[in-house]
Amino acid sequence: MLALFITVPFFSILFFNLPFLSYFRRAITAWAYVLFCAQIALALRLFSPDFLNIFTARVFFNFNIALDNLSLIILLSSAIVLFITLVIATYMIDSERKRFNFVNLLLFTQAGLNGLCLARDMFSLYIFLEIVAITSYILIVFDKDIKALSAAFKYVILSTVASVLLVASIALILLLSGDTQFSVIHNAISAQTPNLLIMFSVALFVCATFIKAGVVPFHGWLPEVYSHSPAAVSVLFAGIISKALGIYTLMRIVNDVFGPNIHVNSALLFIGMVSIVIGALAALVQKDFKKMLGFSSVSQIGYIILGIGSGSALGFAGAAFHIFNHAIFKSLLFVNSAAIESRTRTTHMHELGGLSKVMPITGLTSVFAFVSAAGLPPLAGFWSKLLIVMALILSGHPVYAILAIVLSALTLAYLLSMQRLVFFGKLNERFSKIKEAEFGFSLAAIILAAIIIVTGLLYPFVLGKFILPLASSGVFK
Repeated sequence: MLALFITVPFFSILFFNLPFLSYFRRAITAWAYVLFCAQIALALRLFSPDFLNIFTARVFFNFNIALDNLSLIILLSSAIVLFITLVIATYMIDSERKRFNFVNLLLFTQAGLNGLCLARDMFSLYIFLEIVAITSYILIVFDKDIKALSAAFKYVILSTVASVLLVASIALILLLSGDTQFSVIHNAISAQTPNLLIMFSVALFVCATFIKAGVVPFHGWLPEVYSHSPAAVSVLFAGIISKALGIYTLMRIVNDVFGPNIHVNSALLFIGMVSIVIGALAALVQKDFKKMLGFSSVSQIGYIILGIGSGSALGFAGAAFHIFNHAIFKSLLFVNSAAIESRTRTTHMHELGGLSKVMPITGLTSVFAFVSAAGLPPLAGFWSKLLIVMALILSGHPVYAILAIVLSALTLAYLLSMQRLVFFGKLNERFSKIKEAEFGFSLAAIILAAIIIVTGLLYPFVLGKFILPLASSGVFK
């Protein structure tokens, strides 16, 4: 069953690209919608104690795959973001041929993300990670814009460095354990006294995931990619790509392979706090809507790193929950950015103003995203940040907990500034006759805003159904 998460998207691509089946090409968009919705439904169905940790399989050249709650969080997040990306792309790509190519890339991305979530050995993890990375390069330059080409070049260079570090780390791990399976490596490392070689392999892997995630000091590519990519690609990157390639991979390896380590945790806490500060301060001074959201992502990733660095089951669960919340509220902000750009042809915040008067759905849904991102109750972002802060206190890091709370004021400051410059105040006369964005943008925004509201208001149910099982999984038991 698990293999279908990977094989169905791949075989769909092969089927729709067969030369004698060209008349089916128009159906690929509808088929992609079906696949993404099916993955959402299946992921929600599998969030049950009866289903946890019972699916394992070996497919294709001994690729080891398995399913647990952390995998389900990413599977659900990726399917939602892919669905929203497809909605936006459908409205922004006029050419049927270009839309066909774009959907092919989304299906490749779905297969790679699903494989990354399910992989349980280092070789499989690396293969699927590179599949997603390669499709990401192409998606960034999909419109062949010169600024996007420049951003993609930075991403390619840094991502290549990360790939080299990953390969070197995997080679050292193979030397230490004689295998690439997570369980075998974990047992081998646990049986040895910590030594320089083990710590060096851990450091290489952590640095690689930091680059993939855009964590400070490796964040230079992230705002450029987010701001210069096509609108639909910005949604995909901000929503799931950087989190899956970097943060999820880090969580999976820390949880299943290396296990909690006081030195690694200390480094994660420090880097996480630095990312929060630098990302928030940089976001405060931005004039471009999309670039500000890019630096905001750097800051929000810092909170996830803090949760992982707490070294506790609660922090781990809070980090996973914040990945999901970030995928939703940041996707919503980028959807609304795309809606604004489609109507005004600019994302320069000082050229905008008062848009909530002519784009009420966009303005209202942005408020929900802003409240969740700032960590204000009762919406979803508040609860994941609360879990992370509680984990920091209970694990003996009260200073980091206090700083995390205080620095939320910076998040509130730059998001309030964005709301004021873009949606409030006097309407710019240039935009007095524009109308609400097309139906697809409004639909995507309403869906994401509804998820934010429902997740926040039904937090006790979400905690028991999705989050607490995470806190009792893996090496944190």
